[in-house]
Amino acid sequence: MDPNVFVGEKTEAKLYIGNLDMRITEAALIKMFSPFGKIVHEEFLLHTRGRKRGEPRGFAFIQYSSEEEAKLAKEKMHGRLACGRPLVVRLSSEKYLIQEPHNPSGQSGEAAKTSLLASSSGQMSRTSKIAAIKNKLKALEGEGFSAKKQKQDNIPCSNTVDHPSVQR
Repeated sequence: MDPNVFVGEKTEAKLYIGNLDMRITEAALIKMFSPFGKIVHEEFLLHTRGRKRGEPRGFAFIQYSSEEEAKLAKEKMHGRLACGRPLVVRLSSEKYLIQEPHNPSGQSGEAAKTSLLASSSGQMSRTSKIAAIKNKLKALEGEGFSAKKQKQDNIPCSNTVDHPSVQR
């Protein structure tokens, strides 16, 4: 691996991959993401202590040789099912936003106020949770989200069941 890979301009080529099924191995992850470009570094994170020691933590990082390759992989793999779970793929430099300032969920009036108040206090009432879920479903339907379409792209787990033992 190139020791100069981790300089500032290369951080845009690094992807976070989350919501990984426990059956997905390091080799399977590389195989899934290698069609989009040259992988120069990968970090497949495992638990280091406790009763889950040696088991996958459910997320990983992959660094490509260019930002364009990383963006292509993000575009093609985000939301794709792997072992029945939708992958979360984003540039590692992006911050996960719960609620964007321009209110993309389409909430209006009281629902938006309730959501903002609940997020600041850390707790939501049952009706607020239901309203938030309904608004999220509306937003997803508006984006053309289709569970049937996702299921066609499912990456099977037939070759990903075994995890190599960790020797450190």
